[in-house]
Amino acid sequence: MSLSIAASYLKAAVSQRRIGVMRSSLLGNGIRSLSTGATNVATEEHEPKFLKAVEQYFDRAAKYSDASEETLKHIKSTDSVLSVTFPVEKDGKTVMIRGYRSQHSRHRLPCKGGIRFSSAVDLQEVEALSALMTYKCAVVDVPFGGGKGGIMINPQEWTEAELERITRRFTLELCQKNFIGPGVDVPAPDVGTGAREMGWIADTYRNFNPQDVNGAACVTGKALSLGGVRGRTEATGLGVYYGIREFLAFPEVQERIKHHGKVEDTSVIIQGFGNVGYWASKFFESNGAKIIGIVEHDYAAYNLSGLNIEQLSLWRKEHGSFKGYPDAQILDNPMTLLEAECDVLIPAALERQIGLRNAHRVKAKLIGEAANGPVTPGADQVLRNNGKVIVPDLLLNAGGVCVSYFEWAKNLSHLRFGRMNKRWDERSKGQLLALVEGNAGRPLSEVERRQLIHGAEEHELVYSGLEDTMIVACNETRQTAIAKDIDYRTAALANSINKIAASLAGSGSIFTHA
Repeated sequence: MSLSIAASYLKAAVSQRRIGVMRSSLLGNGIRSLSTGATNVATEEHEPKFLKAVEQYFDRAAKYSDASEETLKHIKSTDSVLSVTFPVEKDGKTVMIRGYRSQHSRHRLPCKGGIRFSSAVDLQEVEALSALMTYKCAVVDVPFGGGKGGIMINPQEWTEAELERITRRFTLELCQKNFIGPGVDVPAPDVGTGAREMGWIADTYRNFNPQDVNGAACVTGKALSLGGVRGRTEATGLGVYYGIREFLAFPEVQERIKHHGKVEDTSVIIQGFGNVGYWASKFFESNGAKIIGIVEHDYAAYNLSGLNIEQLSLWRKEHGSFKGYPDAQILDNPMTLLEAECDVLIPAALERQIGLRNAHRVKAKLIGEAANGPVTPGADQVLRNNGKVIVPDLLLNAGGVCVSYFEWAKNLSHLRFGRMNKRWDERSKGQLLALVEGNAGRPLSEVERRQLIHGAEEHELVYSGLEDTMIVACNETRQTAIAKDIDYRTAALANSINKIAASLAGSGSIFTHA
């Protein structure tokens, strides 16, 4: 989208805001509460839907890639989409359930991507998310194609037994259509799903494929007792922390946003307090950042001195929301907190949260996209023109698929990480330490010895692998951005396109003429 078009949209938005019903009040520290009524809808009409937005980002990056026009067409297109409907009984009545699974690219197999339960699920959303998964896997060098699935239900309206029937029936549809399997398509948790649902999927697949010795690898994000990997639950949030930490350390980012470059004393606002938002806030808090705001769909909690994340989480679990939490200012118009002063804003909820309707009011210096597609193309340009740095979703929230890859590899090897080498490492370190102690003159305490010779546990190996993956991908993105003088989203996507194109070129085609 051109700057002139974006400017015209913003002009229209301002005009609409003057006409619309408004209420404003000071909430402290410059936060304003605004109710714009139909303004948001009117403004969003000018912006592309989610799938179109992903395609626009792709087209922008394609100009900086090395891929041919024909290869770009191949990469951009979705390979396969499955749409199913099936009946489920609820309260004595038959309800028709609709589900989708999209395999965007099979240049690498299996395809990989989550399954979400949401009443907002539709075919375009699933296709857009599967495309993002393709690019995400490529940018962090995870050897998967992109997939995504969803069932169009609100999980809050169904009992656990009903959700199990729905999940198992959907898995049956995937089995019958060859849309699931360790070497075909491997789902994972997403919005509205978790380890429980992944366990149901794995069990259903195993019952229909009892001869598949690698059947546990048909899905990731499972409980440890079912073959999951330690560190998977917090993986996406930890990856968000690693990614933002790396970008804050880049001198050009520090210069652009006038920041000291360290996580310590960095003010952070996070939208979404689900799995990703919770763990991201925990890792930032434990590394010295100040979490001044958490935004949920109904309320937001704000404290300029910093929130206690664990206390806030416990309050929400007990009371169902932030309402009444004593150690923060509770806002009943939560989206306004996206516009508050802070160093880092992390949208970790759903897509299209920052658009032309509000991008010009965002004051954060760096926006880290922990959710998929939280910033629209028009808003992306407005933010960058206003001097903001955007760390894109396909890079920043790749921690989940990275550790899903580790879990998949663990299931195929049938061996827990660290089982073969932990004791050997500890003995080797112990021998080296004894040699050093003999020449150092001071014997170490038992606690010091244990700390120095400790062999890595599975979660420590997972953390290490994830950190290395994120550091490499962040630096590759930075190098491309500097070399081509482009933004980080375009750079990350251009790198993805080049890697996918190389894979396609290397494999050739069965239709290639001799």
